[in-house]
Amino acid sequence: MKKIIFLSFFAVANICFGQVKIEGVVKDSIGNPLELANVVAINQETKNMDAYGITNDIGKYKLSLEANSNYNIQVSYIGMKAIDELIETKTENISKDFTLQNDNTLDEVELTYEMPVTIKGDTIVYNADSFKDGTERKLEDVLKKLPGVEINDDGEIEVEGKKVSKVMVDGKDFFDGDSKLASKNIPSNAVDKVQVLKNYSEVSQLSSVTNNQDNVAINIKLKEGKENFWFGTVTAGGGATSDQGLYLVQPKLFYYSPKLSINVIGDMNNIGELAFTRRDYFNFSGGFRMPSRKSGTSINLGNNDLGFLLLQNNKAKSIVFNFGAANFSYSPKETLDISGFAIYSNSKNELQENNNIVYTDPELGIPDETTQSNTTQRSDLGMLKLSAKYKPNGNNQMDYDVLGRFSKESQEQNVFSSVLGNTDQYEESSPFSVKQSLNYYYTLDERNIFSLEIQSLIQDEDPFYNAVIEEKSNYNDVADVIGFDTTQSNYNVAQDKRVKSNQLDGKIDYWNVLNNKSNINVTLGTIYSNQKFTSSLFQFLDNGSEFNPIPTENNGLATNDINYNFTDLYLGVHYTIKLGKFTFTPGLSTHAYNVNNVQFGEKYKDNFFRVLPDFDARIQLKKSEQLIFNYAMQTQFTDVTNFARGYVMNNYNSYFYGNPELENATAHNINLTYFSFNMFNYTNVFANVNYRKSIDQIRNITNFESVIRSNTPFNSSYADESLSASGRFQRSFGKYRATVNGNFTYTKFNQFIQNTPSVNENYSQTYGLEFRTNFKKAPNVELAYRYTIQDNDQGSSRSKYFTKVPSIEFDALIWERFTFKTSYAYNNFSDQDRTINTFDFWDASLAYRKDKDAKWEFELKATNLLNTQSQTQSNTSNISVSTSEYFIQPRYLTIRAIYSL
Repeated sequence: MKKIIFLSFFAVANICFGQVKIEGVVKDSIGNPLELANVVAINQETKNMDAYGITNDIGKYKLSLEANSNYNIQVSYIGMKAIDELIETKTENISKDFTLQNDNTLDEVELTYEMPVTIKGDTIVYNADSFKDGTERKLEDVLKKLPGVEINDDGEIEVEGKKVSKVMVDGKDFFDGDSKLASKNIPSNAVDKVQVLKNYSEVSQLSSVTNNQDNVAINIKLKEGKENFWFGTVTAGGGATSDQGLYLVQPKLFYYSPKLSINVIGDMNNIGELAFTRRDYFNFSGGFRMPSRKSGTSINLGNNDLGFLLLQNNKAKSIVFNFGAANFSYSPKETLDISGFAIYSNSKNELQENNNIVYTDPELGIPDETTQSNTTQRSDLGMLKLSAKYKPNGNNQMDYDVLGRFSKESQEQNVFSSVLGNTDQYEESSPFSVKQSLNYYYTLDERNIFSLEIQSLIQDEDPFYNAVIEEKSNYNDVADVIGFDTTQSNYNVAQDKRVKSNQLDGKIDYWNVLNNKSNINVTLGTIYSNQKFTSSLFQFLDNGSEFNPIPTENNGLATNDINYNFTDLYLGVHYTIKLGKFTFTPGLSTHAYNVNNVQFGEKYKDNFFRVLPDFDARIQLKKSEQLIFNYAMQTQFTDVTNFARGYVMNNYNSYFYGNPELENATAHNINLTYFSFNMFNYTNVFANVNYRKSIDQIRNITNFESVIRSNTPFNSSYADESLSASGRFQRSFGKYRATVNGNFTYTKFNQFIQNTPSVNENYSQTYGLEFRTNFKKAPNVELAYRYTIQDNDQGSSRSKYFTKVPSIEFDALIWERFTFKTSYAYNNFSDQDRTINTFDFWDASLAYRKDKDAKWEFELKATNLLNTQSQTQSNTSNISVSTSEYFIQPRYLTIRAIYSL
């Protein structure tokens, strides 16, 4: 495999040597250089656009052309007369300048081409057809080929290293708060333009006084004829294996008109194609952002979800998936927009996993453990959002949003431990939440702007856990401490919890615009949070009755009933000033905190006052090049479960009891980010360095009885630190694009195991190399290599794991009718001494359609062609290192029919 990839790199690289360069300067009639002028080369024989360029800040352009060919060079700039000039290339490079004259006529210049990329201020517009080769089927197939745009491993869209916060289609929201649904479902043949909107602000009144430089949105412009009627695709298919039938049904329908848009997405299959994962559900923001997100206060409401095993790369032993989603946007009049969406998914997953856990400090006396688990997961997830935006004029805007979530999940798991024996576990939960926001923006005049933002959350979580521990002798010591009845045939124990959360977050902002380069922002805000937590730990006896244990430790507490209140009243002041290329925003916020919890008749209070400074500096080196420095001090607060004094069973081998006297932690965060998007030499650079130091961090004292741990939190005087750095360099050479990226993370944290303090240091490194072609009439290939190092230093021991993943993707349009795609990835997982495991994945598909406008398409698709049975990965905790073998779906072969509306 390594030889094949090396030869592919070598062969593709050789193609680059058959080209010559033409470069020069574009000026106006008095000799001033023109930045962002368009220069294209039309091949006179094929009539295709072989190259394009955009001039830089000194008017320079550069094109790579085929040798010994004739070209029509066309140069254009807004407000000036376009130039056409014939040039014949030989084998030597060419130097050629162009001078454009002012165009005083009102007639538009008729151009015979459409620029692949144009830049208009903070908007980059990609002409989708310029990057298509006919093999694309979804929006993500197009986005992958656009310079500066990436699809990350989670399917989300990134632009210049920033995640896209909003996707719109013809200016209308498409499932607000998520970009994956757009990239995976919008058909590529409907896409005309992709507009990248940098410095995006949903409130035009605040665009001049707020910092939106980290906000990126994408607007998809539809082709003519894709408006005022339904379009999309309906896919149906099936197949068979030796023990089951395979099926999939995937309708994806879209309707757009000036006033109304409707999007409907469905997916039913048992082959592991997941349109919406459990991770997607919990990461889905719905477009909500906390008003206090930049106040310096961070309060965690906790996570009481089930301890679901996550699917590895959407792979499991068996996956049955049903999904439905609908999105609408309606504008009854110009001043009012109403939109919303509904999402529902149902899944049943079967997982099988083998773990080998090595505890890294022999002096702790914890035995190494191997486990084998078989798990069945059932999940129903739902989400509903309604939004209204009312803007009667340019000085007033009101927004209202409501988002409801509900779910019903369960997990049955059988675990065999080499230390504890066999355990059957059952978990279930049916939580729900309702989040609302009301925002009002008012511009009094050109110097005075006001805003009101209020957000509320109501949340109810009810996780239940049950474990049947069959081999009592391995659990008796812990059972004596917890107070279980040891005379039973097994330990059938359960934990019932209920967490109710209410939070109100609101602020009022006032901006005074001093002049066109500076303004002052004053913020008055508050956060109120209330959480109620009840729990009971009990045992099912052999006769069917319930027994409430009384622990011999922790003051005999095995239940919880706690009321936790948090209040923050803050006043913030920020001053923004622009000095040439520099923009500085120093600020601070003063906070009055009131924190208390009441349990078992006792009240614990913590009231204090704190000043939190922050600072933001931005250097606009060029129009598309920026350096950003940010510092922020933050006060961190924990959730109610860490205060609760009674025993909580998080797992059959993990118990926890809280500390009612916990205090807040303080964090200092420093970030430096660099962006550069250069259309002159087709270079995209992103780099980020982040340092964080946490003081008085809440951490756990962990004690072990065999492999069974108990944890209790406390405030540690030891500081934790983390340093992360990431970067990506991307360069295009005509039809070729190379990308180099890397990530480094260092964490240093203190831990207390068996009442002994120690320092844990983790180093994680990932390096990647990618080479991709983008031919219009020839097959395309993507070659990639990823190298990962996981290094864990726990003082008494150190472990290193290495993962090497070369991969190749190939797609070709054959005879304008057949589309062939294939991808292959080889994984080598090793430590310092040996290769632990190797596994590889090979997928392929062959599709037929009569022509690009055909209504019907037929596809033969194969996944896991090599019938790989499992994959392996490593995991590192503060006291152990584990390797996991994860079993996956076998080879699947399906035949599909796709109908395009």
